[in-house]
Amino acid sequence: MIDKKIAVVILNWNGAKLLEQFLPSVIAYSDDAKIYVADNASTDNSIAVIKEKFPSITIIQNDGNYGFAKGYNLALQQVEEEYYALVNSDIEVTKNWLAPMLKIFDSEANIGIIQPKILDYKNKEYFEYAGAAGGFIDQFGYPYCRGRIFETIEKDNGQYDDALEIFWASGACFFIRKEVYRKLNGFDDDFFAHQEEIDLCWRAFNLGFKVKYTPASVVYHVGGATLNESNPKKTFLNFRNSLLMLTKNLPENKLVPILFVRLLLDGIAGIQFIFKGKFIHCWAIIKAHFHYYHLINKTLKKRKGNQSDNYYHCKSIVYRYFLKNGTIFEK
Repeated sequence: MIDKKIAVVILNWNGAKLLEQFLPSVIAYSDDAKIYVADNASTDNSIAVIKEKFPSITIIQNDGNYGFAKGYNLALQQVEEEYYALVNSDIEVTKNWLAPMLKIFDSEANIGIIQPKILDYKNKEYFEYAGAAGGFIDQFGYPYCRGRIFETIEKDNGQYDDALEIFWASGACFFIRKEVYRKLNGFDDDFFAHQEEIDLCWRAFNLGFKVKYTPASVVYHVGGATLNESNPKKTFLNFRNSLLMLTKNLPENKLVPILFVRLLLDGIAGIQFIFKGKFIHCWAIIKAHFHYYHLINKTLKKRKGNQSDNYYHCKSIVYRYFLKNGTIFEK
């Protein structure tokens, strides 16, 4: 039996249908954990659905659509359980999904953040894009996972059934100690959505906290239920937020050279979008860069000491994937 050390907090915006579909598994398999839905001022019938069909759930109502980052920051000010499970509204959980997390938190004091195995709800034998079996970044800040590198997604054959330290945990299903979350002042509001969890994990890493992946807990994620890959807003947020994250967290000796190379690589990505006829995504990258320049002074002020040189797993996942055909995660 899980005690109420864990708060399961689901952020929602106009997701009434997703809540109806996926809340039953959360309620059925979360034992005595306290379950919250943090609502970002939905304009659909989300609140009515929760009150009518899921009366055991505690509702936290934000007064605007603040995105993932600020939405959670505001909601978690009202949540006092010792451990937070931040769960997307399009996640199906499984039996005993919380027990391994509680065991790790209670027995390994150096672990601040944990991710479960994340599989694809639509194709349950495969890993899901957003997180898979734990995240890493390369020297230039490009994220990838065990089980997913760029668009290549692996079948789950048990090849990543080892619990180990990772660099970042997916925001789709993200466990964190309350004390760590608050010490880091939560997510960065300026990110709005996308890669804010990588930034948080990087900041935690710089302060000496560790992030862990465990296959003992399994969830299934729909992915793209709120903002799919074809949406240029997602392109804008990913490119802008990656630059913000690098500016905040890179060690001083690497800050300028890495950013310079990254800006060039972003330009190449924009040209590729043009050749593919996806002009709106090229424009999204241009807008991302201009917005990054607008925020750069504010972002530089967020830099803290103790930036480590040991943040990356490989020098360039772009080179290894596109030029060396490295589609499978390498230790």
